Amino acid sequence: MSSSYAATAGPVAGAADSTKALRTLYYVRFGFAVVWAVLMMAIAKKINPGATALLVIYPLFDVAAAVIDFRSSGTTRPKAPLYVNMALSLLTAIGLAVAAGSGIPSVLRVWGAWAITAGIVQLVVAILRYRLGGQWAMILSGGISVLAGSSFILMAGGPKASLTNVAGYAILGGIFFLISAIRLQRLAAKVN
Repeated sequence: MSSSYAATAGPVAGAADSTKALRTLYYVRFGFAVVWAVLMMAIAKKINPGATALLVIYPLFDVAAAVIDFRSSGTTRPKAPLYVNMALSLLTAIGLAVAAGSGIPSVLRVWGAWAITAGIVQLVVAILRYRLGGQWAMILSGGISVLAGSSFILMAGGPKASLTNVAGYAILGGIFFLISAIRLQRLAAKVN
């Protein structure tokens, strides 16, 4: 959507376009999370080049999704939390690339810190977007992300540090994106 289109179509059309873009983005995020998690479970019994690539790709995908969200979110919604999310995810990708050389516990600590901070940002964004509808799942997801991040950090210090829980975390997050996408689609159908 170009800015000139949004200006001539009016606020209602602009809001409908940004809600449609958000819904599509949520569907894509669900699909990515499931595919990523399946691949992670298949190859990440230990840190290897494939697992390292997957670990770095996940937060980079989050950066790309935040950029798309930023561009399509319209002028009436605050964008500062999206900037924070982009920065956190980019730093996490770098941190995961470095941590992979130190083993699974280091990866879990970086992933856990990201889950906590990204969960807080997700909560803020979902609360700011609550009027759009379909955001209760994103609020829940943000809260669960904070808890999961704490558990990753605790798990890193234990004897059973594993990357399979990271894959489970991605699937759960994907399910929350799917729920929000379906909810936004139903709300859009009611309006039309």
